[in-house]
Amino acid sequence: MEVIKGGVTAAAGFSAGSCEANIKYEGRTDMAMVYSKEPCECAGTFTSNQVKAACVQWDMQLVKSGDPMYAVVINSGIANACTGKEGFDACIATAKAVEEGLKVPYTGVAVASTGVIGMQLPVDKLTAGVKKLIPLLSDDKEAGTAASKAIMTTDTVNKEIAVSFDIGGVKVTLGGMSKGSGMIHPNMCTMLAFLTSDIAIDKALMQKALSEVVKDTFNMISVDGDTSTNDTLLLMANSLAGNKKIVSEGTDYDTFKEALFYVCRELARKMAKDGEGASKLFTARVINAKTKDDARLLARSVISSNLSKAAVYGCDANFGRFLCAMGYSGASFEQEDVELYFESGAGRMKVFEYGVPLDFDEDEALKILKEDEVTVFIDMHEGTDEATAWGCDLTYDYVKINADYRS
Repeated sequence: MEVIKGGVTAAAGFSAGSCEANIKYEGRTDMAMVYSKEPCECAGTFTSNQVKAACVQWDMQLVKSGDPMYAVVINSGIANACTGKEGFDACIATAKAVEEGLKVPYTGVAVASTGVIGMQLPVDKLTAGVKKLIPLLSDDKEAGTAASKAIMTTDTVNKEIAVSFDIGGVKVTLGGMSKGSGMIHPNMCTMLAFLTSDIAIDKALMQKALSEVVKDTFNMISVDGDTSTNDTLLLMANSLAGNKKIVSEGTDYDTFKEALFYVCRELARKMAKDGEGASKLFTARVINAKTKDDARLLARSVISSNLSKAAVYGCDANFGRFLCAMGYSGASFEQEDVELYFESGAGRMKVFEYGVPLDFDEDEALKILKEDEVTVFIDMHEGTDEATAWGCDLTYDYVKINADYRS
């Protein structure tokens, strides 16, 4: 596998466009489209929140139908959540505008929204935006990058990645973009993400790979403990690479799944690091746990704890906060088996061992915790399973951003 430049337009046959539609913001791009000239198989995962945005309901319906997918239209600024029939009608109107402009069935057009909950989308601006986007569609890398910027809300950086890999002697490409900075918490999948590939693969196998990969990537990040109403992850594959279609599990399926895991993990890390107001990427790595589920519970609990996040922000080597978060995680373990370390680019330090705190140099700990990527490394000594979770520190700016989000 090779990491290459680009995002959603890296794979053959995909183009993207972005524009200013003035949905909520003015003076910035706020609408994007990703389009495949050939029909795509599509897989998806969505929020587990019982309150689902209209766009989530629309996309779930499309993915379940099994109909070919051609495009996805995304707007930022207004979430189209808690908007009733009017919100669902806005989804249909957007899809039909694409049908009219690109001559593809509207039942093959996904939609996604991000922004303020409870506001109705201005349908006239949406449909006008679609008309504006269609002639701007381009397959160059810059168009993909511009699209990744158009879907941002409180994000401070755009998030995209692409890789190429070999399937049966044929070069295949997988690219993607995502947005997410706040209202991020594990429970599928806490953001918007759109992946594109030119691979030929059975739809059911693609869905199986995506659902499994999500568990250790997007479901292992948290910024603030809030699971969004709009979480959407879509994977589109148009078969243009020309590989022999993957119709069963085996070497080719494993290669694809490995590439998919890498792309999803890197996008997840980028979102965690860009958490609202964050100054650090905060990672918890758990090894030698009794079970995989225990490892996931422990790692997620550590990075989700407000006290842990505050300690990381303050560069405070207060290991008790991390142990406390482990203790209420729901995982069963013996505290006398645990070793805990702080790690970063500045070094590694053990601070807790087999139920007993260790003497350590506070200045050295401060040096380690001052880095912009900090890891709490935990050895459970009770099994062979492991998991990694990603979060961020909790800063004053998080409160400032969310205290006046609607304005």
